[in-house]
Amino acid sequence: MNDFDGLSAVVTGGASGIGLATAHLLAARGADVAVLDLPQAVAAGVPEQFVGLSADVADDRSVRAAVAAAADRFGGIDVVVNNAGIGAQGTIEDNADTEWARVLDVNVVGMVRVARAALPHLRRSSHAAVVNTSSIAATAGLPRRALYSAAKGAVYSLTLAMAADHIREGIRVNCVSPGTADTPWVGRLLESAPDPIAERAALEDRQPHGRLVSADEVASAIAYLASPQAGSTTGTSLAVDGGMQGLRLRPRT
Repeated sequence: MNDFDGLSAVVTGGASGIGLATAHLLAARGADVAVLDLPQAVAAGVPEQFVGLSADVADDRSVRAAVAAAADRFGGIDVVVNNAGIGAQGTIEDNADTEWARVLDVNVVGMVRVARAALPHLRRSSHAAVVNTSSIAATAGLPRRALYSAAKGAVYSLTLAMAADHIREGIRVNCVSPGTADTPWVGRLLESAPDPIAERAALEDRQPHGRLVSADEVASAIAYLASPQAGSTTGTSLAVDGGMQGLRLRPRT
């Protein structure tokens, strides 16, 4: 399938996890791909088929510079995948104001910075799409995820607002909402748990299909929403959660 032939994409947080899987898939389907990530992640090595650009989504100047560099390299930008983000654990008692400000700045305002910098290029595209990475945490109450859930809930609402604002400019905006995904961040959470094996089993059991979501599965959903084949899809959240949001199963016996 070459549905991205002639299109260029920017993927934030693209050096690992869901972002890297998405970059690989978009490139395999014909896109020119720029991977934006923190300087240390880019310095550690980005696959040769991508353009690796250093950017901190919490810093508007670095975002604008990286987006401009991608547009100059490709002659424009057609697709933005807003995937960069950080995690947080705890109830409302556990995270200080500074941590709330940091997570919301990266996970929400960071997406605004990237999309805002790309808008002039997206407006010139004959196929413009933005895909934001939200989470099942946006719409399902999960324990000890108050800050993270608030941030991802804001991403979901931001997606709807952006879709309304830019549909008449020919720019589609959607989001994916993964369940617990098998990513480096989740891996670090498991490593820090008192019993990593038991913790992983609990996370897997929480999802109706009985396992963690793979990065490749989320990437496939992102690629669908970004593809010209989804030209009539905007303002949508696509769950990739093994049925966690919508299913209510009886306990296993």
